[in-house]
Amino acid sequence: MKILISADMEGATGVTWPADVLPGTPQWERCRSLFTSDVDAAVRGFFDGGADEVLINEAHWSMRNLLLERLDERAQMLTGRHKSLSMVEGVQYGDVDGVAFVGYHTGAGSPGVLAHTYLANSVTGVWLDGVRAGEGLLNARVAAEYGVPVILVTGDDLTCEDARGYAPHARMVAVKDHVSRYAAVCRTPARTGADIRAAAKDATRLAVRYEPVRGGPFTVELEFDAEHLASAATVVPGVAVTGERRVAYTSGTMYDAIRTFKAVTTIVSAAVEEQYG
Repeated sequence: MKILISADMEGATGVTWPADVLPGTPQWERCRSLFTSDVDAAVRGFFDGGADEVLINEAHWSMRNLLLERLDERAQMLTGRHKSLSMVEGVQYGDVDGVAFVGYHTGAGSPGVLAHTYLANSVTGVWLDGVRAGEGLLNARVAAEYGVPVILVTGDDLTCEDARGYAPHARMVAVKDHVSRYAAVCRTPARTGADIRAAAKDATRLAVRYEPVRGGPFTVELEFDAEHLASAATVVPGVAVTGERRVAYTSGTMYDAIRTFKAVTTIVSAAVEEQYG
């Protein structure tokens, strides 16, 4: 049995504001340990539950945040950029039985600690076939296309609530309770580590591949905080302006949809000026 962990940082224990997750800051250095602790707890829990292999895919920012030397020696880690499926790279090879979203957060335009979708700012909303979507829903739909269930989600309480919509059977662990985008009531790493490990152990029994879900075509719509970003996004073939500060595109598969999404956010990020956005 092989488990893939997609590890993001904004939803990690103790993380509440930008400096906690921005590489190079003193707070990031401190929070790397907390992030690693959450991921390691999930690794140990999956092995407790009978997993034979656990692959961690770093999914935050530069994708070079976790402390490899502090992880259980049985784990393997995919670190660095760039990857075909970004946050869920590894799910496409037919050998993953379940995927865990560790350290996840809610999407752009939604309440939640450090809520965003791919870009920290600029994107104010994303919709998949008319349903507001964060990274959790987008990545879950990609995993479904390969018949891989989402079996564990950790993050703030609103992230867990959101996950019930796209992974209703997954085990959930809230490591903190949302107060505002930059504030939360946090549990200690000793407590969250124990909770994550126990949930991962229980979630292992949910790791059963199913028939791939071929549900396309998929329409993705993005809203930005400035008009020029929508215009910039149309450089990507198939992306068209659909309204004020909005663009949309349609893909036949989620594989293509998430790759186009990555292309759009990369172009948009390059179009943002430091002071005016």
